[in-house]
Amino acid sequence: MLLTVVRHAESTENATKHTGFYQEPRPWTGPAAHALSRDLVGLTPRGFRQCQWLRAALEDLAGRDPHVYSSPYRRALDTAELALPGRAADVTALLNEQHYGDATYMTKRELFATWPDTEQDRQTRKHLWTPPGEGGESLAVGVMRRATAFVEGLDGAAPAVVAMTHHTAILALRSVLEQRPVTELVDEARVRKTPNAGVLVYEGRGGHFHQVDAAEPDC
Repeated sequence: MLLTVVRHAESTENATKHTGFYQEPRPWTGPAAHALSRDLVGLTPRGFRQCQWLRAALEDLAGRDPHVYSSPYRRALDTAELALPGRAADVTALLNEQHYGDATYMTKRELFATWPDTEQDRQTRKHLWTPPGEGGESLAVGVMRRATAFVEGLDGAAPAVVAMTHHTAILALRSVLEQRPVTELVDEARVRKTPNAGVLVYEGRGGHFHQVDAAEPDC
């Protein structure tokens, strides 16, 4: 099978990181910001151009008539709809971004003042850090568990699959697909993340995957 992993196109949250959700003081509570990010945040004009690029690129990279999966976040759904018109996506929370629980959109100052015992893990072992509160999940456990379940669930699926997802989910998916420690991928991401609308293509045989292609937009 051919599995094509795509990071959603640029969203308004990506483009206005330090003047929107992440400005200080934070303009919304964590739960309100998470709901806005999940349900309302759409694509920028640049994101729309990236979707146009994806539409052409995925015709070559993703095989004919791929089965499309997407996280339920608005920015992922919009990317799937614009890049793969006419193909209804199966929506799955397995492809969600990492959930930061009660720490969602907190400043580090607020986080460490509220939960001082989390500071060392957050500063030095972020992949193991479990955000406090309901729904909080670490990259190395929670997100990895979802990524593993998604890949295992592809057994017997369509011969060509597109997964529309997010940065941290891609780290976990790459760890599963490439059989690499997530710590290596986190270190690489500190230097350079998978860009918005970036594409990674894997071929799977007998339950094992290897990367066969990659592409990213020039816009």
